[in-house]
Amino acid sequence: MLRTIFSPDNPVWRFFILVGRIWWLNILWLVCSLPIFTIGASTTALIYSCMKLKKDEGYPTENFFKSFKENFRQGTLLGIIYILAGALIGIGLIFWNHATIPGSKLAWAVVLCIGILYFISILYVFAIQSRFINPIKDTIRYSILMAFTNFKETIFIGLIVIGLVLANLFSMIVVTFVTVNIGLAIVIYLMAMHYEEVFKKYMPEPEVQESYLDVLEREVESGKKKKRYR
Repeated sequence: MLRTIFSPDNPVWRFFILVGRIWWLNILWLVCSLPIFTIGASTTALIYSCMKLKKDEGYPTENFFKSFKENFRQGTLLGIIYILAGALIGIGLIFWNHATIPGSKLAWAVVLCIGILYFISILYVFAIQSRFINPIKDTIRYSILMAFTNFKETIFIGLIVIGLVLANLFSMIVVTFVTVNIGLAIVIYLMAMHYEEVFKKYMPEPEVQESYLDVLEREVESGKKKKRYR
């Protein structure tokens, strides 16, 4: 009885172990994001680690720092680009919304459209950075192309992010505390299954390795053919 309860294969224990790993990844993300300018690299590492955790591959800490190191330069640059772009879009929306000059409403609508593209892009850009090796401009371009060519998954990913934002807006104290402590990693973990569905379309098919018996059988067949033609 006790052996069954405390067995690592017990679904309850597996759930708590999973939550503990997600919490730990969230802590790693917070610590590595503290300089602010590294938030792109840490977000890339968090997404990579959550996708690995989803497939139960490797160890969370090892996966996180492996990705953080490999993507530090490009992930950091992407983070800075998206922080600056987001700030400019926000300023543009506020400015044109309060402007009274002719054409201000049209300008506001244009900035809004750019903001929508920005939001769609940011849903994918760090996930793409975590799995594919590309120049920054291609990573940004692919983030928009993948979003529109995988519209169903994009809707799900977008709803997860919007749900997190709205939850924090309506309950600032409790939900924000939970989000900072573990919530972001949980959201990324939920998004990971959708990323996997999208990325598997663009990943090369893994080579099927032959077993020892397959190799042996092939060698025997090869020997028979040689004898046959001798």
